[in-house]
Amino acid sequence: MANDYNFNTNCLHAGYEPKNGEPRVLPIVQSTTFKYESTKEMGQLFDLEKEGYFYTRLQNPTNDAVAAKIAALEGGVGAVLTSSGQAASFYSIFNIASSGDHIIASTKLYGGTFNLFSVTMKKLGFHFTFIDPNASLEEINAAFKPNTKAVFGETLANPTLEIFDIEKFAKAAHDNGVPLIVDNTFPTPVNCRPFEFGADIVMHSTTKYLDGHATSVGGVIVDSGNFNWEQNDKFLGLTTPDDSYHGITYTKEFGKGAYITKMTTQLMRDLGSVPSPHNSFLLNLGLETLFLRVERHCQNALEAAKYLSNNSKISKVSYPSLPEDDFYELSKKYMPKGTCGVISFCLKGGYDAAVKFSDNLSLISIATHVADCRSCLLHPASTTHRQLTEEQLLNAGISPGLVRLSVGIEDIKDILFDIEQALRKV
Repeated sequence: MANDYNFNTNCLHAGYEPKNGEPRVLPIVQSTTFKYESTKEMGQLFDLEKEGYFYTRLQNPTNDAVAAKIAALEGGVGAVLTSSGQAASFYSIFNIASSGDHIIASTKLYGGTFNLFSVTMKKLGFHFTFIDPNASLEEINAAFKPNTKAVFGETLANPTLEIFDIEKFAKAAHDNGVPLIVDNTFPTPVNCRPFEFGADIVMHSTTKYLDGHATSVGGVIVDSGNFNWEQNDKFLGLTTPDDSYHGITYTKEFGKGAYITKMTTQLMRDLGSVPSPHNSFLLNLGLETLFLRVERHCQNALEAAKYLSNNSKISKVSYPSLPEDDFYELSKKYMPKGTCGVISFCLKGGYDAAVKFSDNLSLISIATHVADCRSCLLHPASTTHRQLTEEQLLNAGISPGLVRLSVGIEDIKDILFDIEQALRKV
C-alpha cells in the first residue's frame, strides 16, 4: 500500500492497514507472548519457516507496524525499532562487524555516539578511524584497511550542523566494498532521503523529530536493500550459515531482507534492546504529523537564525539554510526543502556568556533534548560533550561559547522575544 501513496499520506497510513471490523487506529499489543495450538506450529516460527509472533523481544505487531511505516518513509525494504538511538547506532555496526574489525566514522558526531565508538566499542575490540567530513575522496580512501566493515556519518551533524556529503562517502565506501551507514535524525526523511544518494543503511534516534513530543526514547534502523553483501568475504555473518540459528544463511534465505532479519533473530534475541509496544504507539502518533511539524520547525528556525545573525552579541550562527552558511550549497543538494529546527550559535563572551544567556531564558527550556515540539536549548561544552578533552571538543567543532537551540513550533514572535530578553542580560 505504501508505494501507492505520497510521502505525507504514508506518514498516516503506511505500515498498518486495518481489515474489516478491525481498529482504525494502530492498536497497542501489550503482550510478551502469543498463543498457538500446536508445538509444531511454534517450532516452525522458531525455524523461520513461518511468519508470526511468539515473543515480543523479537517481534511485536505494534512495533513491526511502526517500523514498516518508517521503512516506507525512508524508502527502505525493512526496519527494526530499538529501545534508544544509542542502541540503533550500536546495532547498525555490530550486525556486520566483530571485535578486531575497523570502521571509518565522521569526526562530526553527536557526543554520545562519539563516546560509544571511541570508548565503549573500543573496549569491545572495535577500531575506529575518525575523519573530517570535509576530507577529500583521496583522504577518505586512504583511511580504509583490509578489515574495514563500514563507514558511518550523520547527515546533519549534532550539534555543529555540518552537512555530510553522502554521495562522496558512499562512493568511497562502495569502492572499498563496504556499506555507508548514516544517522538521519535531524533532517528526517521529510527533508533528506539518504538512500537516494547512495547510503545503504539509515538509523534514527526516534526520540527526536520522529516522536517529536518528548514522550518516548527509541531508535530505528532501516535497510535500503541495495548493498550486495555477497560481493566479498567481509560479511560472513550474513553470507555463511549461522550455527546459532539452525544453520540459516541470511542472504540465501531472505535476500534483500537479510540484514534486518539477522538483526532481529540474532541481536534482539541476545541483547534485547526492544521498545515497549506502548512507546511504539506513541512514536506512531508523532509520525502521523511529522510532515506538518518539520515544516513549521524549519520555518521558525530560519527566522530565529536570521535574527541571531544580525545580533551584535553573536559571533557565529550555523544553520545550513542561511545563504551565507558554509554548507548552504550542500543543503540545496541534499535538503532542498529545509534542514531541521536546530541552530548552533556562538556568543562572543564564550563559556560564561553562553551559560548566562541560557539561564535567563523563560519560554525556551534548558533540556538534554532536541527536536521537540517545544523549544529547548543546551550548552554542549558543559553537558552532552563534557566528557571530551579540549582537543576532542575542537575536532568535534564544539567551542566554549557554542549553544545548541532547538526551535519548536510555538509562535515565532514568542520565541524571538525570549531570545532577545535573554541576550540583553548577557
